[in-house]
Amino acid sequence: MNSNNNPYSSRRYIIVGIIVVVAIIYIIQLFSLQILNPKYREFADSNAFYNRTLYPSRGSIYDRNGKMLVYNQPTYDVMMTVREMGKFDTLDFCETLNINMATYHRLEADMKDKKKNRGYTSYTPQLFMSQLDVEAYGVLQEKLYKFPGIYIQSRTERQYNYPNMGLLLGYIAEVDQRKMDEDPYYKRGDYVGKSGIELSHEKDLRGEKGVEVLLRDARGRIQGKYQNGEHDRSAVSGKDLKLGIDIDLQAYGEYLMQNKIGSIVMIEPKTGEILCMVAAPSYDPAILTGKDFSTNYLQLVRNPYKPLINRAIAGNYPPGSTFKPSQGLVFLQEGIIKEDTRFSCYHGYPPLGGRPACHGHASPLSLQYALATSCNSFFSYGLNYMLNNRQKYSNTAEAFEVWKNYMVAMGFGYKLGVDLPSESRGFIPNSKFYTKVLGRQNWNAHNIISIAIGQGEVLTTPLQIANFAALIANRGYFYAPHVVQEIKGGQLDTIYTNRRESGIDRGYYELTVNGMADAVTSGTCRGTYLGPELTVCGKTGTAENPHGDDHSLFMGFAPKDDPQVAIVVVVENGRFGATNAVPIGKLMFEKFFYGEVLPGDQYLEDMIANRVILPNVYIKNSRPKPIIRKDSISQNSDSTKVIAIN
Repeated sequence: MNSNNNPYSSRRYIIVGIIVVVAIIYIIQLFSLQILNPKYREFADSNAFYNRTLYPSRGSIYDRNGKMLVYNQPTYDVMMTVREMGKFDTLDFCETLNINMATYHRLEADMKDKKKNRGYTSYTPQLFMSQLDVEAYGVLQEKLYKFPGIYIQSRTERQYNYPNMGLLLGYIAEVDQRKMDEDPYYKRGDYVGKSGIELSHEKDLRGEKGVEVLLRDARGRIQGKYQNGEHDRSAVSGKDLKLGIDIDLQAYGEYLMQNKIGSIVMIEPKTGEILCMVAAPSYDPAILTGKDFSTNYLQLVRNPYKPLINRAIAGNYPPGSTFKPSQGLVFLQEGIIKEDTRFSCYHGYPPLGGRPACHGHASPLSLQYALATSCNSFFSYGLNYMLNNRQKYSNTAEAFEVWKNYMVAMGFGYKLGVDLPSESRGFIPNSKFYTKVLGRQNWNAHNIISIAIGQGEVLTTPLQIANFAALIANRGYFYAPHVVQEIKGGQLDTIYTNRRESGIDRGYYELTVNGMADAVTSGTCRGTYLGPELTVCGKTGTAENPHGDDHSLFMGFAPKDDPQVAIVVVVENGRFGATNAVPIGKLMFEKFFYGEVLPGDQYLEDMIANRVILPNVYIKNSRPKPIIRKDSISQNSDSTKVIAIN
């Protein structure tokens, strides 16, 4: 029969074609699985090899004087390879780890849940349980032969020499899925910085992981290193950090601020290094380590005084009268006033019927005397004259933009760039803001006069006020404040070495410095006077608070002609600046310059340290007693479970 007439001939070619296509598809699929797909190769390799991750030691942290603040101690993870697990006594395994069967099944389910553990495979070791202590590790190590498929992986855990600086140092915790998606360096069970320096310097501190390639036999048992370790890669330890913080100064500040809410920030003007950053309340960093992390963290979250907020950089406060030096500097630079310009004050600002009010002092008065006595009227007059000056500015909005730009140049209204997370920018309004809020274009100085004395819409952080004190101390420039002084084997960002100018003549700063020096010798800051041999310059502030008692503020620096330190103290609900912030400022100056409180001020130290200033709304029974003893300051401590306010 002629094949051309055979009805089955065409079908034969179709069948052969289908077979060829199917074969090609199988070949492509096999190539993809065995060559291109890393997961398949991982399955195959895992039968012969075990890649053990070598975790680096996290960098240690030291204070400016070389005292170790944070170090590492060994801890251990229990790893489980499901495919290698034969039958073993699960109850014995649980007793060895000191857990019950319910916990065992929960941990196993979490490990196998691909939503919680996206990298799960039954072929490779998976994290079953973390942070075994040395004792539990020893017990498990002795019995490991009884539990096939179980391995121990070593890593390190953070330890602290001082019960201070919890908010500043921050804490580390297990990495979440978002972080793993962002950075392939991290795998399930890894730990990462979550706050403070641990977060902002995570890449410096974490180091680089290593790997040890081990050979298995046919039953999955480890036989030793593959090719004598030729393919191993050593872990690289994280970089050590040296801070600008003085731990003795820091601990003393925390002692004075116990049972209070607020902040102390001290800066070295010549470098911008932060010498002390107290945010009250805080917590002992040791409580956020180990197995009790979740319990302790939840207690901190629920604490009504919010000890997880670093108020030094995230708290927003009206600066009150600490803002007045900035106003005088702008008025001088813009030619609104001169050194001998005088304004009247009759216990308040006359054009608005005595509002804002002022206390009694000589009148009329010049800028230097206005700074010493903290006169509200003087700076209200100055802002009014600036915003209404039509010879210099075409309208109020233009004048106000000039004012706003000076405030920004002096470090207000935007983040300063401190090397810590969660910094707030504060708030300096612009002309568009007032046009929108007031609902008209033709607003004037009297509508916003309170900003001249640091009230109204102006908000600042304690860090910004301390930086402003450093700016005045330097007579017109500052370096961005920073906590880390040195990264061993690394380099600081250039933002911390670039000098930032305010655009105001040095001579005007000299006049401002003289006014602040007078405030200490004969004005509102007399409580910080330390004698003629150590000239302190200061400025008090009493910031109105619609939610309770006014906030107490003090800003200053010393010595006058060779400034070594600038400071701000903020005590929420502390009322007048001279009542609480000023004595704390004095004691901190004494600690900085003399290393101890002067004999005549020991009564003042006891009074301030034992003073409780807390919002009554949070107090259910009675006010808590101070819990930080003076004799425990700056001592190595094993105490944990302690926070500054219960």
